[in-house]
Amino acid sequence: MSSAVHHSHSPTQLALRRFARHKLAIASAALLALLALAVACAPLIEWLLGVSANQVDLYNRLAAPSWQHPMGTDELGRDTLLRLLYGGRVSLLTGLAAAACAASIGTLIGICAGYFSGRTDTVLMRLTDSIIALPLLPLLIVLAAIDLTKLGLSAQLANSESISLYRIIVIVALTGWTTVARLVRGATLSLREREFVLAARGIGASDWVIMRRHILPNLLSPIIVAVTLSIGSVILLESVLSFLGLGIQPPLASWGNMLTNAQQLIWEAPQLAIYPGLLIFITVICFNFVGDGLQDAFDPKAEQ
Repeated sequence: MSSAVHHSHSPTQLALRRFARHKLAIASAALLALLALAVACAPLIEWLLGVSANQVDLYNRLAAPSWQHPMGTDELGRDTLLRLLYGGRVSLLTGLAAAACAASIGTLIGICAGYFSGRTDTVLMRLTDSIIALPLLPLLIVLAAIDLTKLGLSAQLANSESISLYRIIVIVALTGWTTVARLVRGATLSLREREFVLAARGIGASDWVIMRRHILPNLLSPIIVAVTLSIGSVILLESVLSFLGLGIQPPLASWGNMLTNAQQLIWEAPQLAIYPGLLIFITVICFNFVGDGLQDAFDPKAEQ
């Protein structure tokens, strides 16, 4: 006499199983992990090669690959490999930080609009529609061209090396939250009528406690998916602005401003444009595949 044993799986285990079936997402996640490891090891690689990423050597400009310069040098004699690694640090940091900040703003606005509904929902969603209606790229160009000293920042801070990085993160965060806000609002409208929320309200829990302890944890899955899908878009936006000269400013390297520097040498040294362009393409498409995999993994209607 035999008996069948049924094993129950938690939602997290089911999501991991569904994600594991998404081969492109797994391969993309592995590739992104390798890329993150490579850019994290940039100082170690710099030490092993015995050169500095910003060391200018005009006598060795546009040099062919060698043991000391595995990917050759750029138009100023700087090591191309190290510039790509340090540029990857900036581009990935910009994408992750800006997407996380935008998601935080969108989550706050979306959960307030969905939970309180009524006039609050109307005002916040009209604000969201207004941001969506604005032409994104021209708006980003205008915001990136603003003189920060006229906003009250000191000249030293406004002209510092890293201010362009913070500027891009703030600009993208202030304009990129709308998708998350709409997504969170829709989910909150459904969750606020669920039994556990009604029970919490019945025992006297405040609105903010209900939103923080009962609604927000149930929104993490769609938020994670939205953030993952938006990282690639943020990296592209940073690259476009840097390519136009309004993004990350030299000597700080990013893949976008490396493309800017390479455009005048496209026929003489095409590899200077191919390397950062290829890394942007690979990174963006990998984040999109991972986002698709997470979307399928967290879909409650998907097959077990």
